[in-house]
Amino acid sequence: MIILVLGLLGLCLGSFINALVWRVHEQAARTSKRARAELSITKGRSMCTHCHQTLGFGDLIPVFSWLFLRGKCRYCQKPIQDTPFTELLTPVVFAVSYWYWPFGWARLSVFQFAVWLLVVTGCIALAVYDARWQLLPNRIVYPLGALVLLQVVVLTIGHRDWRVATGAALATLCLGGLFYALFQVSDGRWIGGGDVRLGVVIGLLLASPVQAVLVLFLASLMGTLVSLPLLITKRPQLTRKVAFGPFLIVATAIVYLFGGSLVHYYKTRFLLL
Repeated sequence: MIILVLGLLGLCLGSFINALVWRVHEQAARTSKRARAELSITKGRSMCTHCHQTLGFGDLIPVFSWLFLRGKCRYCQKPIQDTPFTELLTPVVFAVSYWYWPFGWARLSVFQFAVWLLVVTGCIALAVYDARWQLLPNRIVYPLGALVLLQVVVLTIGHRDWRVATGAALATLCLGGLFYALFQVSDGRWIGGGDVRLGVVIGLLLASPVQAVLVLFLASLMGTLVSLPLLITKRPQLTRKVAFGPFLIVATAIVYLFGGSLVHYYKTRFLLL
């Protein structure tokens, strides 16, 4: 029953992610207050990204509306910009998170799980945005930062254990500090300012320097595996367009859910501890 509820919630939030990404991008390009108000994620009406026709209920059912309309707007017949990918991915991540939740189900862990679902929603939005436009917008990053900082405070007080806050500070220094150094040394050529801020968010979320290093390793590995074929086929112009944010986000999800098991496996298998 819980999996079903999470699936339905994930479908709705996946649809919300598509709207959020497009509206944040369009608002950034508009100077008119009226135009920006029409694109408000809280007040604006759902509309076609091409003809801006207001959409009805039948056009907004996650996945099914896209399939029924064959991927085209009912009114202008142009291809719907958003695919059902995020609408399908989000409930899958929600279900996997519940199934493999590593923190138990005490009261604080339930709070942590609720925060995690919100973080997943924001991170998928960031991954989609970064993949499309090579940018991690502050309008999404900053609320996520505030959310995970609140979690650090609640868990520190709730567990009466300052190691939570200390771990978050060290993990933030590992990721955010390293990214900031790379940003300064390269003058923004190697890594963007959005990646620096995302590194801070991830550090606060993981609250573990060991897991922060593991995220960096996995993200770099995935980025290398994607970029190498492009370099081998002599298409370096495409590697310049490969955003690092999605790799960081995927690595974070893997480590947050399975990092404890991965670290334990490594220690017992290779360090004999």
